[in-house]
Amino acid sequence: MSDKIRILVAEDHLVARVGVSAIVNMQPDMTVVAEASNGQQAVEMFRQHLPDVTLLDLRMPVMTGVEAAIAIRAEFPQAHMIALTTYGGDEDIRRALAAGVQAYLTKDVLHDELLKAIRAVHAGQTYLPAAVAAALAAQMPRPDLSAREVQVLELIVRGLANKQIAYSLSIAEHTVKNHVKSILSKLGVQDRTQAATAAIQRGIIHLP
Repeated sequence: MSDKIRILVAEDHLVARVGVSAIVNMQPDMTVVAEASNGQQAVEMFRQHLPDVTLLDLRMPVMTGVEAAIAIRAEFPQAHMIALTTYGGDEDIRRALAAGVQAYLTKDVLHDELLKAIRAVHAGQTYLPAAVAAALAAQMPRPDLSAREVQVLELIVRGLANKQIAYSLSIAEHTVKNHVKSILSKLGVQDRTQAATAAIQRGIIHLP
């Protein structure tokens, strides 16, 4: 039967990859045609197999899921992709959707939800689970941080003081103070600790 939904599973954790593939292969209307363990492999496997739907883990070595999605989309504008991730921050979701994925699932989703998402995306629909849609809706508008502010925020997250940030970025300390003030106001928080927490929770900054 050739009318099965052909699926590429890209996930660097073997156990998770095998698990997802097993769930998919148990469905009468689906089959896994290829597996990839990093983003670059995902792009190569996509070219080779042209799957109907691609499941992409966002956090993969060599090339992230978002980078892979952008690369696939550039070559195959019709590609149907689903992001699978441990991150549920609104910035992560926005980044993935901007890269061209049609569904965004956190890895704690139930089997049914995963299968529902695959069928929806295959049918050309967008699929955002309630929790993900809520994360997007509940957040303030996207914080419009400049590239420099994101750098400063990253160093705040790492626990550096203004003086260290100034040294690290080769800028004046009072410039750092202005950036910090602007960051707090854009994130709608009171202090550096809250800024760091918000940055991590919303997926603006990822800890290595």
